[in-house]
Amino acid sequence: MNTIPAPTIEYGTLAPLLVVFGAAIIGVLVEAFAPRYLRKSIHVPLTLLSLAGAFALVLLQVLRGQVATTASAMGAVAVDGPSLFIWGVILVLSFVCVLLINDEGHFVASAAAVPGSADEEEAEAEGGGGHTEVYPLVLFAVGGMLLFPASHDLLMMFVALEVMSLPLYLLCGLARRRRLLSQEASMKYFLLGAFSSAFFLYGTAMIYGYAGTVSLPGINEALGKGSSLDPLLMIGFAMLGVGLMFKIGAAPFQAWKPDVYQGAPTPITALMASGTLVAAVGAVLRVFWVGLGNLDWNWRPIIWGVAALTMIVGSILAITQTEIKRMLAYSSIAHAGFLLVGVMATFGSAAQNVVSLKAILFYLAVYGITTVGAFAVVTLIRDPGGEAGHLSRWAGLGRRAPVLAGVFAFFLLAFAGIPMTSGFFGKYAVFAAALSSGTQPGDSMGGWMAGLVVVGVVASAIAAFFYVRVIVLMFFSEPAADGPAIAVPSMGTVAVIAVSLLVTVGVGLYPESVLGVANDAARNLFIR
Repeated sequence: MNTIPAPTIEYGTLAPLLVVFGAAIIGVLVEAFAPRYLRKSIHVPLTLLSLAGAFALVLLQVLRGQVATTASAMGAVAVDGPSLFIWGVILVLSFVCVLLINDEGHFVASAAAVPGSADEEEAEAEGGGGHTEVYPLVLFAVGGMLLFPASHDLLMMFVALEVMSLPLYLLCGLARRRRLLSQEASMKYFLLGAFSSAFFLYGTAMIYGYAGTVSLPGINEALGKGSSLDPLLMIGFAMLGVGLMFKIGAAPFQAWKPDVYQGAPTPITALMASGTLVAAVGAVLRVFWVGLGNLDWNWRPIIWGVAALTMIVGSILAITQTEIKRMLAYSSIAHAGFLLVGVMATFGSAAQNVVSLKAILFYLAVYGITTVGAFAVVTLIRDPGGEAGHLSRWAGLGRRAPVLAGVFAFFLLAFAGIPMTSGFFGKYAVFAAALSSGTQPGDSMGGWMAGLVVVGVVASAIAAFFYVRVIVLMFFSEPAADGPAIAVPSMGTVAVIAVSLLVTVGVGLYPESVLGVANDAARNLFIR
C-alpha cells in the first residue's frame, strides 16, 4: 500500500510567521473566554510582544547567516534575503502602528449599533473602550502581510492575500467618529477587494492551464520552453497584474485608496499605507521577477505605462484635494508609481538586479516609517466631530503648535524628496537604478527607462507643490479663532512620532546604514 509522505515544515525558518499567527489565535481565545474588562490589558502586551518577538527571530536569522537557500514548507514559502528584510520592515511598522491603535478614541464601542442610535449611546456609556478584537484582527492582517511577499506559489499567495485583506475590510469600518463614512469606506474596500481577489484567482487558474503548475519557479521554467504568446498565459498575466496593481493602488486601479484612507480609523490607515504597500510591492517583485522573469519583454512595457500613469495621476489629483488624509492617499499613489520605476529596473546582469532590488527595499523602509509618523501627527489635530481633516483647519498650526507643525512639515518634505531627508535618497536610489538598467546591453527599453525617470522627476516636482502648500498654510496663514484642538499625545504616539522623525532625519544624513542592509538582503535572493 502506498503511503503519503509527511510534509516537511522548517519551523525555525518560518518562526516569525508562526509567532504572529499563534498570537492572533491566542487573541481570539482571549476574546472568547476573558472578561471584557481584562481583554485590553491582555491584548496589548500580547500583540506588542509577539511583533517584537517575531522581529527578534528575523534578526536572529540574519545575524546567524541562516538565510534559506531553498523554499520552505514544501516549496510554498521563500524565506530569502528580500523576504527577511521585508518582514523586518513590516514588523517594525506594525509595532509602531499598534502603539497608535492603543490610544483611546479611535474605535467605536459597538460596530453593530446604528450610528447615532440609542444602542450606540448605551455602548459608549458602558465604557467598553472600543473593540478589543481589533488586536487579533491586526495580527492576522500582519501575518498575511508577512506571508504575501514570501509566497513561492500563486495559491499560497492568494491565501496570504485574503488573510491580509479580510481583517482590514473589518477594521476600516470601526472608526469612532464619522461612522457612516467609515462604514462606506469598509464596504467600498470589500467590494473592490473582492473583485481584485477574483481577478487574481482567475489569473492563477489561467497560468496553471498554461504551465501545469502554480509554483513560481515552475512557471518561469515553462515560459522558457513554451510559447510566450499563448492565450492562457496572456489572460492569466493580465488578471494577475490587475489583482496586484489594485493592492499597491496603482493607476487606473487606485480609486479605492482616497475613500478608504479617509474613512478608516487613522491608525488603520497608517498600517495600510505602510505595511500593506510594503507587502504588496514585495509580492509584485516575487511574481514578475521570479515567476514571469522569462516574460519581461512582455510585461515591462505594460508596467512602464502603469508606472508613468500612477505617478502623474497621484501627483496631479493630490493638488485638488482639500482633506488631509485624501491628500496623503494620493501621495501614496504617486509613491507606488515611484516604486514601480524600481520594478522596471530589474533587468540585465545579476549585479544590476542587486542594485535595483536594493533601491526598492530601501525605498519601502524609509517611506513606510515616514508615512506612519505623518498619520500619527494627523491623529492629534482634532475638531469636536473628530480629526480636523479639512486643510483649512490646519491654517496657522505653526503658530499654535510649532513643534508639531514643524515635525509634520519635515515629513512632507521627506515625501517630496527634499535633500537631507530619507525620501531624497529613496527616490535617488530608484531613479539611479532605472537609469543604470537602461544602459544594460540588450535592453530594448533603454531609452524608455530614461523617459520614465523624466516622468518621475516631473511628478516629484508637481508633488512638491502640494506638500509645500500645506507647509505654507501652517506657517504663513492666520489661525482661525475656532481652530482645532491639539490633543495631548499619549506616550505611544510620542514614541511613534519621535522614532519616525529620528529615522527620517538619520537616514537622510547617513543613508549608508540602511542601504547596506538592503544591499545584503538583495544579494541573498536565492532564485530569479
